[in-house]
Amino acid sequence: MGEEIHVDFNTGSSGGTGSGGSSGGPGGPPPRVSGGASGGEFNIGDPVQSFINTVRNVITAPVGFFRGIRREGDLVNPLIFAIICYEVSAILGGLLGLVGLGMGGTQGFGSFLISIILAPIFAAIGLFIGAGILHLLVMLIVGSRNSGFEGTFRVSAYSSVTSLVSWIPFVGWIASLYGIYLAIMGIREVHNTSTGRAAIVVLIPAVVVLLLVLLIIAAIGAALFFGTQQ
Repeated sequence: MGEEIHVDFNTGSSGGTGSGGSSGGPGGPPPRVSGGASGGEFNIGDPVQSFINTVRNVITAPVGFFRGIRREGDLVNPLIFAIICYEVSAILGGLLGLVGLGMGGTQGFGSFLISIILAPIFAAIGLFIGAGILHLLVMLIVGSRNSGFEGTFRVSAYSSVTSLVSWIPFVGWIASLYGIYLAIMGIREVHNTSTGRAAIVVLIPAVVVLLLVLLIIAAIGAALFFGTQQ
């Protein structure tokens, strides 16, 4: 299972399984499969064991996992998986904040309760918005012969696994980079496209978000600087 962890920089659209993730042929529609690789997808019917299996498979064998997941139907299970990941992050990060070790400094118990209540709500909203943006790019860059929104939604949901450690200072930043890699592998395998096109789909919104953050930081810095000059 470990041999499936690889960074494939092949940007070609060959019909082989190395870069497209399936044998559907170049430009052909990806196969519709119902099961996942090495234990399958998250299943609310077996929440504990399937969650553990899914986390392990996404992290250690992302190519095989995304190659084997369903392409359509049932958004509930991947949505619940992502919500659990974000909720765990909110709880653990909030506990660190209560003792003054969180990345946002010390927070009160009331703020902690609000954060764990709002986390699943914002996670669900953000997941649908993010998947929608990604799928628009999939339609533009990959083309009309993609696997559909459900496939993109699954990639976004299962790539959220990195949020499980996002509450850890510095480690969370490293995990976010791995999350980008997971999303690229997921888009490539689910939509049967090349690594290059998948990378463009994922990196465009990532770069836009980074630029917005830098602009906000620059604006705040400028406001503080000119405020001290008066």
